[in-house]
Amino acid sequence: MSDLATLTPPTLDRLTLGDLLRVASADGFDRWREQVHRTGGCANPIHLSGWTATQDKTSGGTLHRYSTDAEPGGRLRIACGNRRASRCPSCAWTYAGDTFHLIRAGLAGDDRRAIPAAVRERPRVFLTLTAPSFGPVHNRPGSGRCRCGTQHPEADPALGTPLDPDRYDYEGAALFNNLAGELWHRFTNRLRRELALAAGITRRELPEYVRLSYAKVAEFQKRGAVHFHAVVRLDGPAGPGSRPPAWATTELLTNAIKAAAAHPYTTVTLPPAAHRPERRFQWGSQLDVRPIHAFGDRTDDVTEQAVASYIAKYATKAAETTGTLDRRIGELGELDRHQVPPHARRLIEACKTLDPLYPDRRLWAWAHMLGFRGHFSSKSRRYSTTLGALRQARADYRAAQERAVLGLEEHDPDTTLVLADWRYAGHGHSPGESVLAATIARGIALNRRTAREELAAAATGVAA
Repeated sequence: MSDLATLTPPTLDRLTLGDLLRVASADGFDRWREQVHRTGGCANPIHLSGWTATQDKTSGGTLHRYSTDAEPGGRLRIACGNRRASRCPSCAWTYAGDTFHLIRAGLAGDDRRAIPAAVRERPRVFLTLTAPSFGPVHNRPGSGRCRCGTQHPEADPALGTPLDPDRYDYEGAALFNNLAGELWHRFTNRLRRELALAAGITRRELPEYVRLSYAKVAEFQKRGAVHFHAVVRLDGPAGPGSRPPAWATTELLTNAIKAAAAHPYTTVTLPPAAHRPERRFQWGSQLDVRPIHAFGDRTDDVTEQAVASYIAKYATKAAETTGTLDRRIGELGELDRHQVPPHARRLIEACKTLDPLYPDRRLWAWAHMLGFRGHFSSKSRRYSTTLGALRQARADYRAAQERAVLGLEEHDPDTTLVLADWRYAGHGHSPGESVLAATIARGIALNRRTAREELAAAATGVAA
């Protein structure tokens, strides 16, 4: 019952408190708590019912059998796996960790996944592509004073909102978000051509000398416009294990990126529709390209660790950081119920207005993302490992642990047969369970934070 000691019952409504006491006093509470702890304190676990049995192929004997019949409520709870921190902080933490390892493996190498450490010697940069301006917004410029005459604090909700909402191009902002994925595709195509031009070879010959690899993530600015952060790397023709030619330098890559981002080809055109003229969209002028260093010798160095951490941070966030919803919107009335801020609301309303004019763009279906419908994170095939491979490695590790606990490690997996029958039985928590699960999740997060601090302190002591 130690979890209950950290709660403050006066802050809970009567219904939630009553349900919490019901759960905590139930016979299966300890097992329920164990299940939730194994999910990492998942906020919306998946419920399964069924059984699994491990049999010896030769004798036909049952080596182990498990059924949910003895579990609380006859259900097994597993983590939802949602990447959004707004939905499930616990599963988002795992997703961010996987993203960190995926990005860092492409920067520092990973012997376990056949990515050589030689990738550290490749030309590689950290790229940020931003949206164009749709009207002046409240900001914190270098001078410290916004154009409105105010020095905004960092957490000021006015930041990113228009100075003049009636003149702000909300439709243009929603359409840009919607087309950002196509702009990225055009950018990477043009970048390959710019690399070939800089090397004095044809676009068709480029793969014989250089392979372009990248990993990117989308981030929503405070103004609700999406931009992309990406790691871009040049390898030899066979991928990470091969060295690129001497002419493939970081400077050449940087110049090619700048040329590709500004080239007319990297433009998407929308035809006229319902008294609206033809529109052309291109990346904004604020382009940032920085070389990535293996180790930071200066405070302004962009290091492998910093880049991987930065991208992993935004892999668990989406448009909800602007105040919109983290799920699809059924009707505009939901915006009132959830108190969506005026700026995000007008972007959503723009999606609603434009949807029948550009039906193939599916703007209303993606209004909760302020029009953005591209892949939130993506990578080229040969950049590094995959999220699927990382999840499988974790599953294999847990399976090996389970076999050891059950005494099955002495049996060759090839000589055993696993039978199973699983059924979906629901998801989520009751109000009281949600409070207890959140408490468990906070405890796990505190333990992780403490462990990181101890490791950092130990590393500092060693260095000293």
